[in-house]
Parts: sequence; structure tokens; C-alpha cells
Amino acid sequence: MTARVLTALRDDVESRLVTILEDSPDVTVVRRCADVEDLLAAASAGLADCALVSAGLRGLDRDTVATMADHGTGVVGVTATTGPGDVADEADERVLRQIGVATVVSEDTDVVRLGDAITEAVGALGAGRRSRDAEPPGRTPPATSGGPGSARTEHDGRLVAVWGPTGAPGRTTVAVNVSAELAARGTSVLLVDADTWGAGVAQALALIDETPGLVAAARASEQGRLDRVGLARLAPVVPPGFRVLTGLPRADRWPEVRRAAYEQVLDLARTLADVIVVDCGFAVEDDEELSYDTDAPRRNVTTVTTLARADLVLAVGSADPVGLQRLVRGVQDLRELTSADVRVLVNKVRASAVGTHPERRIADVLARFAGHEDVAFLPWDLEGCDAAMLAGVCLGERAARSPLRVALRDVAGSLA
Repeated sequence: MTARVLTALRDDVESRLVTILEDSPDVTVVRRCADVEDLLAAASAGLADCALVSAGLRGLDRDTVATMADHGTGVVGVTATTGPGDVADEADERVLRQIGVATVVSEDTDVVRLGDAITEAVGALGAGRRSRDAEPPGRTPPATSGGPGSARTEHDGRLVAVWGPTGAPGRTTVAVNVSAELAARGTSVLLVDADTWGAGVAQALALIDETPGLVAAARASEQGRLDRVGLARLAPVVPPGFRVLTGLPRADRWPEVRRAAYEQVLDLARTLADVIVVDCGFAVEDDEELSYDTDAPRRNVTTVTTLARADLVLAVGSADPVGLQRLVRGVQDLRELTSADVRVLVNKVRASAVGTHPERRIADVLARFAGHEDVAFLPWDLEGCDAAMLAGVCLGERAARSPLRVALRDVAGSLA
């Protein structure tokens, strides 16, 4: 089978490599691309199986490599050479691997090595597709970007997604305080604010609103500059053992966080802490118009990706008729998005909203309509929450005897 190849290289390098590929019966160069836009256009049209790209190609980033893979086009990175013996430039190779290019050759490679690299890139892409096909529905396999932290190991941290339907059921309150309680038990925690509709972790913990967080991490990932140390710098320690990666300072900056970059952030986050708690947005649906354009950014990609990769989902709903209806429907949607265990937390429980014996009434509703019998109840404590929010601290620091704090401590204990 002849591999169809695109090139996007420096002029002098491109001329040489295309010339030597003409002698290979297994490779056909179908187009020489001038820039990233031309490269993506050719890949989206299904013209090629592989692309040769220079490390210094303007606009080449992690999202470009991921988009190429989505279109069925593998990528081979071509580095400059330095010193005697045609030694590959280490800086070029490091950047290429950090943006997800697993197969790299030097610009002075021979036809045999170049052909093997193209075969390797095409084969790896096919293997990745077969792996995705073998995954359970709704489950996204870990990325194999080749960058630091991309490989999953048994020592990686546990990913806990905190999700809830629209209507402010208390996702951020649960995420912040469960993280704090885990840290108090001696478990290292990284809290990630991935709510692209209304980030609130920075405000809840009195952090500077302009603190570089998720946006800065995503930008560094796109440029191939994000590693474990870099992510640690962007996620400051609040109390000991508790790191926070703040969310979007403005909701309209959501296009800056792309899927491939966010996946690497999660992969690296697993190497920083024992437990990674992600405060997700409420929306999980695909935009119908954007679903026909796979290259377009998706506002809900952080939530959907987190749910697909999570080891556990805490589904938070408010204890009132509207909130419970939304929770029941939301839990049904979750089953299509994740294979992780889903634990239901009913927040703001009070008799005034659902009648006497609220826990028993709510448990009956959730068992009947959602099929969930293991439900945790979080009591209504407006004064304690207000005091903690005003001080910019967790409940344990401001309202240690709060019944809500006690309930959240029990939730954290089950996670630890």
C-alpha cells in the first residue's frame, strides 16, 4: 500500500526530502503545503495518510497535531541538525514531542529511515483508532501525546469530576471543600476549575482573579512548553497539600482552551497530586452547528473530556423539585458520557423545600426515577457558606462545626 504524504517544511529541506521520496515505491507526495492552514485543509479533504512538518513551522501546535489525527493523518516531525554527525537538534525534538508528535527524524535522514518513520506514524494512528474503538461507549482513552506526563501509570492520581445540572446546585462549594478536607487528611490534591460558563474557584478562595491558571496552562501546552514543573508553577499551593489551577478570568475566553491541550493538562495533573478534583460546568451537550465542523473549538469540551476520563463523578443536585428533576435527567445523560462510578450528592437539603423527612422523600425519588440508592445528603447551611465566602476560605477554616462541613468531610473520607 502506497502512503500519501503532505509536506510543510523549510524550502531547502523540503526539496531534498521530496527528491529522495521520489525513489521510494511505497510513498507518494501529494502536496507541498505552504502553511498550517494549507496543511489542515489538505488533511480535512482526506488527501493524505501522513504529513512531514518542520519543528519551526509557524502555527504548528498541539491542537494542529490532534486535528490532523482526527482527519486520519499521522505526523512526522523533522528537526534541524546541529554539530558533526547530523545530530538532531534537541530543542526542536523536545518541542515536537511536547505538542504530540511521537515520530521525529532529522532533516538529513536517509530514505530508509524516512520511509520507516512514515510507516510508524501511520501505524500508530491506526493503533490509536483501534484502541478507541475498543473502549466502552463514552469513555475516552488517555492521550498518547508523547510529551511528559502523557503516559498513564499505576501511580497516577485519581481524577474526580464534580458535576451538576444548571441552576447553581453547589458544584464549586462541593469541589472546594472536598478538596480542602482531603488535603487536611494528608492527601495531596489539585483542584482544577474547568467551568467555562462561570468559573468561581478563584473567588471562593480569595485568589487574584487574573492569576494565570487553566488558560495559561492550555496556551503553554499548545506551544509545546508545558511540563510537570510548569503546571506546578501555575497551580499555587493554598494550604499545604492543596494546589489550585484557577479557571477562566472571563467566560468569553473559553475558545482558548482546546481539547488536545486540556487533555495534556489532565495527564500532567495526575502526576502532581494523589487526587485531582475538577469543578466542571453544567453543560454536556454538543453544539449542533459545530458538530459538523470538527476543527471548531467547543465550549463544553472541558466538561465532556473530564467526565469521559474521570475515575469517579460526584453529581451534585439541589434539594428542591426543580433541582431534583434536573438532577434525574442529568444523571441519565451522564451514563452516555462516562463509564466511571457516579455518586449522587443532594445539596441544600431542608424540609421547607420538599416537606417533612426530606432525606427519605428525596431518596425515594432518586431510587425510583434515577436508579440511585446510594445518595449522600448535604444539609442547608446558608450562614456557614456565606461566612466562608466572605472570608475567602473553606468551611473548615471559618465554620468548623457547620453540619455541611461535617457532611463534606464524610464525602472526602470516602474518597481518601
